[in-house]
Amino acid sequence: MLKIALAVNEPPPYRIPIFNLIAAAPDIDLQVIFFCRREPNRLWDLPPIAFDHVFLRERISTVNGRYIHNNPDVLLALSRFKPDVVLGNGFNPSHMYALGWTRFKHKAYVPMTDGTLDSERMLSSLHKRLRRFTYARASRFIAASNGGIALYKSYGIPNERCLLSCLCIDNARFKPESINIEKSFDFIFCSRIEAAKSPDFALEVAHKTALLLNRRTRILFVGSGTQEQATRTLAKEYAEHVDTHFHGFASQQELPALYQSAKIFLFPTQADVWGVVANEACASGLAVMVSPHAGAAGELIVDEQNGHVCELNAGLWATRAAALLKDERRLQAYGERSLLQVERYRFDLAAQGIMQACREASEHECNTQENFIS
Repeated sequence: MLKIALAVNEPPPYRIPIFNLIAAAPDIDLQVIFFCRREPNRLWDLPPIAFDHVFLRERISTVNGRYIHNNPDVLLALSRFKPDVVLGNGFNPSHMYALGWTRFKHKAYVPMTDGTLDSERMLSSLHKRLRRFTYARASRFIAASNGGIALYKSYGIPNERCLLSCLCIDNARFKPESINIEKSFDFIFCSRIEAAKSPDFALEVAHKTALLLNRRTRILFVGSGTQEQATRTLAKEYAEHVDTHFHGFASQQELPALYQSAKIFLFPTQADVWGVVANEACASGLAVMVSPHAGAAGELIVDEQNGHVCELNAGLWATRAAALLKDERRLQAYGERSLLQVERYRFDLAAQGIMQACREASEHECNTQENFIS
C-alpha cells in the first residue's frame, strides 16, 4: 500500500474529484493536508469530499495581495500519517516544511504546478532560487499542462520525469444536449470581475462588434469582484449598442444553463495559469476567444479550430467575433470542436498522472536508499 500525502493550501473544487478517485485506488492510502478551509477571496462551491483529510489551524498572512501560509503544524500531521510520498502544490513556508520532513525521513517529494513560462515570467530571483532548491530534491514532477512541462524544462528537468495531471471539470454536466436553453446572448464573460480578467475589454469587444454588425449585441457577465461597479458604469456608456446583463456570482448548479445562453465565450485574461472557465465553455459547446496569457490557449483552445487566440486588441477581437456571429455554420463547427477538445481533460486521466508520478518517485527513493546503504 503506497501512502501519499498532499500538502495544499485549501480545498480546490476542480481537484477534489481527482483526489476522490486517487483515494478509491486499491493500492493507495491518501491523506490531504489543507492549510486552511478557504482563502478569504474564494467563493467556491465544493463537491463532496470522499478522502481522508485534515485541516490545519489557519496561519495566513497577506503580502502584496497574496496569501502566505506559514504553518509548521504540517510537520506533526505528516509524522502522524507517515506517508511514503508527499506532494506539494506551492512554495509557501508550509510547503517547505513538508519538503524538509521528506528529506529528514528519506521519503519522496513530488512538486505540482499549474504554472507556465508565461505565468512565472515575472518571478523574482528569490522565487526562482526557491524553485531550483525544491526541484533539485525531487525525482518526479507534476504539471497541469504542456506549458507546465515547458516550465520545468526551463529549470533543466527532462520531460521523462514530468507527468501530466490536467485541470478539468465534470464535462457531462455542461453538455448541450442535456440543456435546452435559447442562445439569447452573443457573448458571455464568466470570471471574477477583477482588473486582471479585463471585464472592460470584454465590453469594448461587444461594443465594437455591434458597430461592425450594425446591430445591438448582448453580453452576459457572470461573477462578482472589485471591478463590478466600474464595469456597470462603462456598460451604461455603451448601452446604445450593447445590452449588458449582470448575473452576479453563480453556483455550480447554475453555470451550465448560463453558458448555454450564449454563443461566444470571451476570456481576455491578462494572466491565468490555465483557466477552468475555458473547460466549462468548451464542455458547453461554445466557441472561445482567449488571450495568449491563459495556459489553456494553444492547448485546449486552438486558434481557428474551436475559437481564436488573440492578443488583447479589441478591434481584432471584434473583427473575429463579428465574422463568427455572421457565419452560423462556422460558429457551430467551432462549438463541436470544443466538445471534442475537452474530452481529453478528464478527472480519471488527471488522477492517473498523479498516481504514476507518486509510484515512480517512491520507487526512485527506495532505490536511492538501497544504493546508499550498499
